[in-house]
Amino acid sequence: MTELRVGVAGALGRLGRVACSAIENAAGMRLAAAFARRAGVPAGDRVATDDDVPAFLTRGLDVVVDCTLYPTTVEITRAAVEAGIPVVVGATGWRDGEGVALDDLCRERGVPAMLIPNFSIGAMLMMRFAEQAARVLPHSEIIELHHDTKRDAPSGTARLTAERIRDTGVPLPPIHSIRLPGFVAHQEVIFGGSGERLTIRHDTVSREAYGPGIIAAVRRVSSFAPGVTVGLDAVFDGHPIGEVQARP
Repeated sequence: MTELRVGVAGALGRLGRVACSAIENAAGMRLAAAFARRAGVPAGDRVATDDDVPAFLTRGLDVVVDCTLYPTTVEITRAAVEAGIPVVVGATGWRDGEGVALDDLCRERGVPAMLIPNFSIGAMLMMRFAEQAARVLPHSEIIELHHDTKRDAPSGTARLTAERIRDTGVPLPPIHSIRLPGFVAHQEVIFGGSGERLTIRHDTVSREAYGPGIIAAVRRVSSFAPGVTVGLDAVFDGHPIGEVQARP
């Protein structure tokens, strides 16, 4: 089987380093290119960074994983789609209109893309459980806690959770954001009922938690129809988690 040639944008950042390591250790794929604002820095065993987007995209890539920050993520993702390369976007901060414009571009170019605010499989399940709970307990609020260097607030995960709860037909829940040293990524969805509370909580204690989700998304993105798919759920729908993680 031919190896998937994967490029990672934002390769020197926290998420980018996790992505590079996961790709290098995954069966059936190869880290073939890395983009960062500093050129020539090792991003893997055999790859050094490009600081030029066109150069990065001309490395014969099958998939791009975008781990940059907003607004660079918009530039990188649109450039990859223009070049005909499927994209898995882990960067958050996208505005609603920008997501719609990307979807239009993907359909025009015949290229699939995924916007995944959280690659954690546990976080994906937390959002599913919250959506189920909202159908029975309509009153909820969200508390999300992240490290003090996270730029966007509320987080992309919290926004997507709130939207999924709203889509069940209840009001959009308030989101409370906390940025402090000592946290990685944590979220609580608290539901209040008559004489009871339900709390659904997910804790990311290490960014290594994102690796399996990144690999699963890279393997599946090219199978999706042109356009933008939001969230990690689509990667696993209809497939057992273990099967998707193990597939070469």
